[in-house]
Amino acid sequence: MDRFRPLRRIQVEPERVDPPPPTAAGGGETEEMVPAPAAGLLMGAKVRRRAAVYRDCKGDYIGVPNDPCLAKILSKQGDNKVLFADKILKFTQSGKMKRRILVITDFAIYLVDPDADILKRRIALAAVDKLCISNLSDNFFAIIVPTEYDCLMASTRKKEIVDVIVKAIKSTSEYEPEVASSNRFEYHAAAEVIKEVEFEEANGSVKTRITHKEKP
Repeated sequence: MDRFRPLRRIQVEPERVDPPPPTAAGGGETEEMVPAPAAGLLMGAKVRRRAAVYRDCKGDYIGVPNDPCLAKILSKQGDNKVLFADKILKFTQSGKMKRRILVITDFAIYLVDPDADILKRRIALAAVDKLCISNLSDNFFAIIVPTEYDCLMASTRKKEIVDVIVKAIKSTSEYEPEVASSNRFEYHAAAEVIKEVEFEEANGSVKTRITHKEKP
């Protein structure tokens, strides 16, 4: 059984990439478009239908206990309580989109490569500082992990994922992670790579612009 069926299509509206402006004398912050092949990351994730907002939430959409690979990965980490599991898109440092299986337990967040059956990343819930989302009906969200690097992802179940992470952290610690809602936010795609995500509503859809930011 193919546990990674195709995701709902996300509109991609390519944009001409202008050359980055020269760095100002004396330093400062500059901005450049994400280079090809990720230059088309003007993601026009369509506004979700009202029915999608009120769909039933069942948590495990993959069937983790019946998947030998996922079950083995969790077992090695001593995790067995699955709070959420589903297919998502994850954005790499260079801006490429990668298919991943997202698994959330009461201790950690797992990102698994569904093609190679390999655990690509494990984020302890205790390391999550903040979650970033927009004020619009798009599919994007970022997990902010100050001690490592952040993670930008897209899922039609964004709201459920954010709710599950917040509740899981609250249940195992004395703090509640911030959920920052803004139509523009920054995240660290790598330790030295800062990117800005900007959302704009236009013609019934949400355009999402991802740009590279120079460190001050």
